[in-house]
Amino acid sequence: MTPPRDRAVLVGVQLHGVDPVDHAASLAELARLVHTLGYQVVGEVSQRRDGLAPSVVLGEGKLRELAEWTAGSGVVEQGPRRVVTKARAKWEEENGPDEDEPLPDGEEEPIEDDDGEPIPEEEVTRASRRADLVVVDHDISPSQARNLELATGVPVLDRTGVIVEIFHRHAQSREARLQVEIARLVYLVPRMRDSGGGERQRGGIGGKGAGESSLELDRRKVRDRIAQLRAELASIESEQGTRRARRADQLRVALVGYTNAGKSSLMRALTGSEVYVADKLFATLDTTVRALQPETVPRVLVSDTVGFIKKLPHDLVASFRSTLDEALEASILLHIVDASDPTFRAQHEVTRAVLAEIGADEVPSRLVLNKIDRVDDAARAALVEEYPEALLLSAHDPADVSRMRDWIVSWFERDMPEVELFVPWARGALVGEIHARVRVVKEDYEDDGVRFLVRGRKEDVTRLQGMVAAE
Repeated sequence: MTPPRDRAVLVGVQLHGVDPVDHAASLAELARLVHTLGYQVVGEVSQRRDGLAPSVVLGEGKLRELAEWTAGSGVVEQGPRRVVTKARAKWEEENGPDEDEPLPDGEEEPIEDDDGEPIPEEEVTRASRRADLVVVDHDISPSQARNLELATGVPVLDRTGVIVEIFHRHAQSREARLQVEIARLVYLVPRMRDSGGGERQRGGIGGKGAGESSLELDRRKVRDRIAQLRAELASIESEQGTRRARRADQLRVALVGYTNAGKSSLMRALTGSEVYVADKLFATLDTTVRALQPETVPRVLVSDTVGFIKKLPHDLVASFRSTLDEALEASILLHIVDASDPTFRAQHEVTRAVLAEIGADEVPSRLVLNKIDRVDDAARAALVEEYPEALLLSAHDPADVSRMRDWIVSWFERDMPEVELFVPWARGALVGEIHARVRVVKEDYEDDGVRFLVRGRKEDVTRLQGMVAAE
């Protein structure tokens, strides 16, 4: 018997100026995030509004509709009284009643019973889709989340909370776990609630925290923990910086782009490494660095970086700053996008915005339209016309990957000087040095030595010329 999956209902507000297509795409992406978290999305509640309702995000009618998915009361109650904030009353006075006209529903995945069997559409009811979690496609305040929980009777997560939780589950390395834990605690501090009755702590001689409530004490402990984690992370980042410094004189390519655009698949194809690949959001959180295969001379390193997403929490961007430094210090960035996704243009802009935030927008870059095998001929021709400089490929096509590798090599070699070196037989030890540092274009054996035509970085070529000229 298949264990029943927890179920979630999505909440989205189409704000003024937001295109319906973009709104639908945002909800679809949220559904994928929730699925990655392990929930089955059973429905959504959407509404057009000029802004989020200050108290509970939605208007009264939509709030009752949401409560039907969770068997909640549909009202915000504390004891026998419903709570209506002054801010909400003022907003409704200025903006009029809420608009409860529903938006067109998108396609939903089949609903299953507790045995994992699909329920016929005619038998599907909201009772059979009863949700255990409400997920809001916006960043909401702790008070809004609390009021929604009171009205629905189930836990509530906003978009940031979902992303933070996914990062928390997927982090593997010590560095990634520290980075995510910092962001997670920063997110949780304002959402902590008093569980100890709010009593004040008694102080004594030399005692700390006198006069603090239990909530204040808990928050102080969390802030102390954040400080401790940041100190540990700083130590690891120092070590990472040392490793990056050792690679500073090497040729480096960084794969950047939206989550699930196919970066890890392309990384595996270009380097032959067994990096983790999965059709889920944020499958990769740790930066992986491998050599381009077959290896080139000089060697080219390829870095796979954490994926980006719309509304990526600022604390996560800050926490992963050291990881993103791989992009900042790369010789060239390959912007990987999923060409089969109709929203890839917006996704590409998100990537550009995050890179600009960390100062990597000045690094040379090239657009790579991945998953082109999922695009029909007409769409492919349109993409070629729209993006004439882009590289079109499928990470699963060996011929495309080979062309990608050749392009990377040629990009690095475009400014490399090509010189002739003559090594007498008596100085044969230099032959190995030449093969190790530069690419040998041509090699001719003569009566008194070997004549090489080589191409390489200017500093390597200059050094070899000096070694050959030395007595």
